[in-house]
Amino acid sequence: MSDRTMTEAPAPAPSRHVDAGDEGYSKDLKSRHINMIAIGGAIGTGLFLGAGGRLAGAGPSLAIAYAVCGVFAFFVVRALGELVLYRPSSGAFVSYAREFMGEKGAYTAGWLYFLNWSTTTVADITAAAVFAHYWSAFTDVPQWVLAFIALAIVLTANLISVKYFGEMEFWFAIVKVGALVIFMLVAIYLLVTSHPIDGHTPGLSTITDNGGLFPSGVLPMLLVVQGVVFAYASVELCGVAAGETENPEKIMPKAINSIMWRVGVFYVGSVVLLALLLPYSAYSADQSPFVTVFDKLGIPGTAGIMNLVVLTAALSSLNSGLYSTGRILRSMALSGSAPKFTGVMNKGKVPYGGVLFTAAFGVAGVGLNYWMPGEAFEIVLNLASIGILGTWGMVMLCSLFFWHRSKHGLVSRPSYRLPWAPYTQIATLLFLVTVLVLMWSDGGVGRTTVMLLPAIAAALVGGWFLVRGRVAELAADRD
Repeated sequence: MSDRTMTEAPAPAPSRHVDAGDEGYSKDLKSRHINMIAIGGAIGTGLFLGAGGRLAGAGPSLAIAYAVCGVFAFFVVRALGELVLYRPSSGAFVSYAREFMGEKGAYTAGWLYFLNWSTTTVADITAAAVFAHYWSAFTDVPQWVLAFIALAIVLTANLISVKYFGEMEFWFAIVKVGALVIFMLVAIYLLVTSHPIDGHTPGLSTITDNGGLFPSGVLPMLLVVQGVVFAYASVELCGVAAGETENPEKIMPKAINSIMWRVGVFYVGSVVLLALLLPYSAYSADQSPFVTVFDKLGIPGTAGIMNLVVLTAALSSLNSGLYSTGRILRSMALSGSAPKFTGVMNKGKVPYGGVLFTAAFGVAGVGLNYWMPGEAFEIVLNLASIGILGTWGMVMLCSLFFWHRSKHGLVSRPSYRLPWAPYTQIATLLFLVTVLVLMWSDGGVGRTTVMLLPAIAAALVGGWFLVRGRVAELAADRD
């Protein structure tokens, strides 16, 4: 027997963790669905609507903010991808938190994710209503009515089956990507030909003659970071969807790796082109910057078509939120940390209890659109950012614990890994804390949101004391 054979350590055992929430799902999501869900998750309302106000506030330096946040978003989804290949689960990071951090970790991860999407649902229906008001036919329709219609349409489609969800997201993503490609081609043509827009000649002078890269200083760019983080809020969606697809080990790496260049091309590239076409002061929070450009070009119908595209982006995000929270809540319900009814599935193998529970908060958002139509989007945007920061933080903590266990030979890391671990996890966690500090520094709604953290923590602690008995009972039954 050789020395190598005598000293070779035994191979780590595969995961013995079984998540009851993974049972009962159909595997109807195909490779094309997962790839387009990954695209759709990386391109949403935060770009199509939010970029206008952020450009007006931070100027062309917004592109830097998108690039930096995009790198950390990629680290998060890459870390989640490694965990997915280790053990695919519809419970995603909630299931991994349960394995590596215990039931308290899973409880915290799940409800922070719910905070993210329940508030994002409100943001999405608000955005949809704002976009619909662009057309004269809907101008006189109250914003809350349009928000309710948007919620009803997407909710109905989401409840049928995962196949319908996958098809909706596939075509929503096709529309979004197609529109951005067309916009970028038109923008490049306008730049090359120096075609005037609203009496202004596009080009590098648009930036240099209007205050440069930082027209109001560096601070405004830093302060919009929390809103930019919101723009990447759905990148983790492909990790949730992995539990309802065949052969995730083949599909997921390709889908996740493509997110990085999509971020570079679509987010950073689009913002750079917008900054070159018109002075940053031409954009506003009240209108999509893409609609602004086509509006000022004066080509009949193009602004209306682009507005339809951004409406699609809002509906896509709403669709994704209802889908993902339904799966996460079911994983939690079957472990005792969410209401029982959120774990119930219908004949289409959709956890409709969790989907309806999230939609109920959307209905509350309809009320917010009734009472505060002007501030609704900004209020929920900041609350959603807290949920996003918490979710991303839990993903990176799970990844860090996973890496630590692998070093002790307790688990086996797949060949598809988060690079530079554990430094990437630590750097990302520090970045998330920095975003919280920036939210506080921004004052206004951002500071108010950070001040709500003790209340959110208290609600989580109080909720845990309510559910811990049932959690322990179900855990004992599983054992």
